[in-house]
Amino acid sequence: MAKSSADDSELRRACEAAIEGTKQKIVISIRVVKTLGTWGKASKLGRQMAKPRVLAISTKAKSQRTKAFLRVLKYSNGGVLEPAKIYKLKHLSKVEVATNDPSGCTFTLGFDNLRNHSVAPPQWTMRNIDDRNRLLLSILNICKDVLGRLPKVVGVDVVEMALWAKENTPAVSTHDNQADGATFESSANETELKVNVEKELVSQAEEEDMEALLGTYIMGISQAEAFSERLKRELQALEAANVHAILESEPLIDEVLQGLEAASNCVEDMDEWLGMFNVKLRHMREDIESIEIRNNKLEMQSVNNKTLIEELDKLLEQLNIPSEYSAFLTGDSFDEAQMLQNIEACEWLTGALRGFEVSNIDPTYAKMRAFKEKRGELQILKSTFVRRASEFLRNYFATFVDFMMNDKNYFSQRGQLKRPDHADLRYKCRTYARLLQHLKILDKNCLGPLKKAYCCSLNLLLRREAREFANELRASTKTSRNPTGWLEGSTGSGQNVNSADSSTVSDAYAKLLTVFIPLMVDESSFFAHFMCFEVPTLDGNKSGYNDGANDDDDLGIADIDENDSKSSLSSVELAALNESLQDLLDGIQEDFYAVVDWAYKIDPLCCISMHGTTERYLSGQKADAARFVRLLLGDLESRISMLFSRFVDEASHQIERSERNVRQSVLPYIPRFATLATRMEQYIAGQSRDLVDQAYTKFVSIMFVTLEKLAQTEPKYADIFLIENYAAFQNSLYDLANVVPTLAKFYHQASEAYEQSCTRHISMIIYYQFERLFQFARRIEDLILSNVSPEEIPFQLGLSKVDFRKMLRSSLSGMDKSIAAMYKKLQKNLTSEELLPSLWDKCKKDFVDKYDSFVQLCAKIYPAESVPSTAELRELLASM
Repeated sequence: MAKSSADDSELRRACEAAIEGTKQKIVISIRVVKTLGTWGKASKLGRQMAKPRVLAISTKAKSQRTKAFLRVLKYSNGGVLEPAKIYKLKHLSKVEVATNDPSGCTFTLGFDNLRNHSVAPPQWTMRNIDDRNRLLLSILNICKDVLGRLPKVVGVDVVEMALWAKENTPAVSTHDNQADGATFESSANETELKVNVEKELVSQAEEEDMEALLGTYIMGISQAEAFSERLKRELQALEAANVHAILESEPLIDEVLQGLEAASNCVEDMDEWLGMFNVKLRHMREDIESIEIRNNKLEMQSVNNKTLIEELDKLLEQLNIPSEYSAFLTGDSFDEAQMLQNIEACEWLTGALRGFEVSNIDPTYAKMRAFKEKRGELQILKSTFVRRASEFLRNYFATFVDFMMNDKNYFSQRGQLKRPDHADLRYKCRTYARLLQHLKILDKNCLGPLKKAYCCSLNLLLRREAREFANELRASTKTSRNPTGWLEGSTGSGQNVNSADSSTVSDAYAKLLTVFIPLMVDESSFFAHFMCFEVPTLDGNKSGYNDGANDDDDLGIADIDENDSKSSLSSVELAALNESLQDLLDGIQEDFYAVVDWAYKIDPLCCISMHGTTERYLSGQKADAARFVRLLLGDLESRISMLFSRFVDEASHQIERSERNVRQSVLPYIPRFATLATRMEQYIAGQSRDLVDQAYTKFVSIMFVTLEKLAQTEPKYADIFLIENYAAFQNSLYDLANVVPTLAKFYHQASEAYEQSCTRHISMIIYYQFERLFQFARRIEDLILSNVSPEEIPFQLGLSKVDFRKMLRSSLSGMDKSIAAMYKKLQKNLTSEELLPSLWDKCKKDFVDKYDSFVQLCAKIYPAESVPSTAELRELLASM
């Protein structure tokens, strides 16, 4: 018999090496063959690819418990074992021996934590039954000791395995592995390999009882035929004993039958009595049912009569028109004292009409003549009341506005600006707000003429207030009478006086907006709520005109429909609201335009602050009821931008028409522009920065173009002209360029143009004084660029050493006089003395740089010749 792989110490050491570092201990390792199984099918062995594997059981001890693992190891290409898979024995749920293997050496292990349960677990095939029993017994013992439970075992007899364990215990427990010369201690062998009695599947007591039973009774299991005959004889003996027992119990059966017969007779008598009682009860039940039917009919008749009386009472009450309501609905009294009674009458009429609608009454009632007549009577009442109430409200609006128009105390007067006050008007209107709400419910079409009448009356009042306020505002503002031309004439004290007056003009425009924009927004909101448009409530404090007119509770309509304030206008209602607001506020914009034009004529720069003020108010108007105000502010903003653009265009034309003055080298519009820019910065507010930056861009662009054009009228002095004007531009705008990014950009542009003009002018002076010197150097540079070597240049015509010496004598003799001539020429053409020091320093620097280049060129071409050094030239310039 071949040696079991479970006893192979080499295999154990290979397994331990494969799992080294995991702190796990190998309990048993055995070689197996792996094949793939199929669920529900008995696949034939040998048809699937068999793979050699090693199954090893390992344990890992922790502080309070021990974990057990089943490891699958495979052979690598070099024949070395390496881990393939690992299973936790706590998830082992089933051990099944394959029935299609006659040898019984093939089994499967089922785990309950596998992700893919549609794939059958692999089958493991052992070399013999002993290896199979040894592995399975080790698995079961570890599950029982470590986990406290046993998996399900299928296809193998547990008793047979217990007997096998008992027979093979000495062989397993006493084996020592001495392949490598080492001897394991007996205690370790007993711990690792011995199968103790406590670990067996059958307890010690059960095993002793089983042996005692088997010892007292000779079964003869080994002889199957004899055992079968024995079982047959015992079965026959049992059947005979049962028949004998039945025959002995016959007297007892007779007594039971007699008792059953007596009980049957009693039951028959009882059945006759019950039949008699059933007949009597049936007759009584029929009598009771007839009595109940008559009683139910009487009760139903009584209930129907009572209900009919109640319905008739309700019908009469519904058809009746209370006399107190009828008097108010047909009368002409709409005084404030009786308005509460009128409102109650309206509420009753609204409820009555709603009750007579077909959808709210029984169809039978709808066909009754009394209902039709009463509905017609209610319709007549509604028409009469709506007509009289509408006529009263139209006259009331016109009368009250006429009263305000005739009272001069409501308007601004000479020497007194009067802020419009509509508190009395709104108080009067709130008295009839609920009446309007009910009129809308009764007849929605009646609100059209009322809206028109209210708008026409209030429009006259608003236009009168705006006209009087604007006239007095212009009259009370002290301004200069002489208009200002910012870029023409002299910059004298007149402009300073006007600049002080201009702030009052801007303040006047801002005051006009501060008073009338919130007023128009509040009037629009009040009109929308008063005339029952479903618009959200505006915040009075936010609009800036807080007189309590924006609350629905103040109008007295908040409790009629609480959802109105949350609903939004439909497109049709929004169009109707905008049309009504146009009628309400149209014409008031002319006074705003007049103030804007007046401010522009006094000082066009006021457009900057007015534009910012308008933009600030425009950004705050978001409500539906403020559409006309948004349009008005937008038109004002466009008009202000147009007027300011006109001013910018006129000033630009003045710049373009400028002419060069012989007596004055700096153009006059450059310092004037600095004054203009300073004033414009004082007016900037809000979004006016873009407007001013656009004006700066146009002004400066035209200034630079005009400057270049005028410089070309005298090309000889063009650079001097540009230097002085660009310098004047930088000096006048230095402070503003530090804070205004747009002017900073043009400041750098002027700086670059200034540097270019200086470079051209200085180069011209230098070449004029030392023309032969630098012309000689230029000829040498041209030859170098033509790929002529430095050694060949002294042999060129006109460039010989003799020519070089002649050129040096003529150019460098009297150097101090030549430099003095350069300074005089630079000083002669400049009219601005403060520019001379910086220009002369730049001239000396450029001359030294050019001369240094000439010296380096001569050292390369004429190395033997002596040329004054650059240091000597610097000393000469420093001494002068």
